[in-house]
Amino acid sequence: MMGRPILIVEDDESIAEGLAYQLRSELFEVFVASTAKEAMNYVMRHDPQLILLDLRLPDGDGFNLCRSFRGAGKTMPILILSALDNESDRVLGLELGADDYITKPYKLREVVARIRSALRRAYGSLAESNHDRSIVFGRVRIDVDAVRIFRDGLPVVVTPAEFRIALLLASNPGKVFSRSRLVEEIYGESRFVTDRSIDVHVHHLRTKIEDDPRKPQWFTTVQGFGYVFGGIH
Repeated sequence: MMGRPILIVEDDESIAEGLAYQLRSELFEVFVASTAKEAMNYVMRHDPQLILLDLRLPDGDGFNLCRSFRGAGKTMPILILSALDNESDRVLGLELGADDYITKPYKLREVVARIRSALRRAYGSLAESNHDRSIVFGRVRIDVDAVRIFRDGLPVVVTPAEFRIALLLASNPGKVFSRSRLVEEIYGESRFVTDRSIDVHVHHLRTKIEDDPRKPQWFTTVQGFGYVFGGIH
């Protein structure tokens, strides 16, 4: 899954050039889009391996663009780069399917580190560490190699974070994971992800997978602590 370009969606030419230069020096292939329309056209045609997304664009905002990517079934990691530094914006970005939220001004080396971490999580470590390439429960199948979830044989559109939470919990039935542990496992050392984001992702998973999301059978809550797959054994 590696080898595809990283897409930078940024209308500030100096910022885009700085990011592109740094990434190319790290041997990444890079494509820059300065508008939401150009970014959407590129993603639909070329399926980049990761997206760096600014929120303020001349023909739209990054929140809507992120929603559109996920609505189109695109599962590559999305890292939001924004000068907006309040909790509501960070939570909204994660709710819409972003994998990380980095505030401006930032250090380029930190951005590169966060990119590498997101790529490992999306394409490497979880899948490579799981020996059973498919996990089946009820009407659901998690295909580890394809990085996809199926329900009744039909693909379920999930974000990368939702997929990793489902895989982690389903790979460890009966093991309770605290929200903070899930944040660490799914997002690494991101400073901008809160326990609230885990609740949002689990809520979305239940809506997409559970027969009755209000009475979940698989992704169940441990009150005051976190989540467990299939209940506590």
